[in-house]
Amino acid sequence: MKKRVHSKLIIHVCLLLLVFLMLYPIIFMLFTSFKDNPEFFRNFWGPPMELHFENFRIAWNYLKSSFLNTIIVCVISVPGVLITGSLSAYAFARLRFPLKNFFYYMILALMMIPNILVLIPSFVMVADMGLLNTYWGVALPAIANGEAFTIFVLRGFFVGLPEEIFEAARIDGASELKIYYKVAVPLSLPIMGTVFIMRLLNDWNDYLWPSLTLSDPSKWTIAVAIKAFKAEFDLLPQWGPLYAGFALTVIPLFIFFAFTMKYYVEGITAGAVKG
Repeated sequence: MKKRVHSKLIIHVCLLLLVFLMLYPIIFMLFTSFKDNPEFFRNFWGPPMELHFENFRIAWNYLKSSFLNTIIVCVISVPGVLITGSLSAYAFARLRFPLKNFFYYMILALMMIPNILVLIPSFVMVADMGLLNTYWGVALPAIANGEAFTIFVLRGFFVGLPEEIFEAARIDGASELKIYYKVAVPLSLPIMGTVFIMRLLNDWNDYLWPSLTLSDPSKWTIAVAIKAFKAEFDLLPQWGPLYAGFALTVIPLFIFFAFTMKYYVEGITAGAVKG
């Protein structure tokens, strides 16, 4: 009995240590965001002795326009991925048409291609369409890049839904489009919520593609703006405002995930059960 208690105690201590190691970088970022330069070097690891809120004011004045730009891009790209991806997934799961499996496996094959390999063709295509330095030039390729994964996840869920539900809707005279948004979408809200969260995190944190297509600083997304913000302090580092900028970029994600974690877990569970 004592051995079992000791073994559980050791496990809990190890788990607490792992949690601390994972969380401390975030805690360190928050600590540093309230420090001035002298305290940063004098008290590197510890909490701030004095709170310098002006660090956040400096960071916000530089980054505030990029927050709006990022929100605009995400408002276009994330619902765009969900709408087009769910329609395609429904077609592959519930409709019959020639070469259906062939086209589906070709889409799955796109998941094996690293995004970096299609970077130049995508840039040339966006440039030819005249979409450089626009929100659409960032959002449309993001929609295309998220299609394969979204179709893969949602098709698996749609296939697992009982066929009787769809047959009953067809008997009642519903069209396939009406069955999609009246039956399939409501039943798939948990897994679609999970995909929504994953795509939002991906598009919010994306740096490479926006940095290539957006040359106007007034249209920079948050990932590009924070990199430029850091570059301003390379010669004369101001660690407090810099870490305050880092904190501002991640705090919205923490708040968003805190309120949507329930739906994220429900979606993963539903996908596992249907799979």
